[in-house]
Amino acid sequence: MRRKLRQFLPDHDVIRSNRWFAPFENTLLHSRLWHLNRRSAAGAVAAGMFCGLIPGPFQMLGAAICAVIFRVNLPLAMATTLYTNPFTIVPLYIVAFAIGHWALPGEGRQFVAPPEPGENGLIAWMHALTDWMVGLGTPLALGLVLLGAGLAITAYVAVRLAWRIYLMCVWHQRSRRPAS
Repeated sequence: MRRKLRQFLPDHDVIRSNRWFAPFENTLLHSRLWHLNRRSAAGAVAAGMFCGLIPGPFQMLGAAICAVIFRVNLPLAMATTLYTNPFTIVPLYIVAFAIGHWALPGEGRQFVAPPEPGENGLIAWMHALTDWMVGLGTPLALGLVLLGAGLAITAYVAVRLAWRIYLMCVWHQRSRRPAS
């Protein structure tokens, strides 16, 4: 499984030799951020799933910060945030709002669709998105944290379990080979 994932990830030596990363050698070039094993892959996917619900274009930045803090695979954490996109973000926010509404009984607000990116540019859209988030308030904020935590825990367990099953299959195949 590691060989299959490595073909999509950059080589650590190539990253280390890049002059743009030289000032960040103590943080971004730490070997555990680029190493791929069962623990780092599961942690990276969990970080990416949690940070994927961060509103706006800060998802990958959040995943990178989490990867540096928890010392998990950086490229995999950033790539995992891509599960949220213009097609999935609205259903995810509706689910998050429903979870937050369930966790906080008594909040009588209704869910409204997020603003569309318009002709006024990115800054104006970010302001409209912030106003939309504040308008939905506490149920959405709590729901996003709870949904993100649930997705992260589920993803962590699923990756660890899938990696373990894969290893068991490889070990089983290896034990069935005739000895030479």
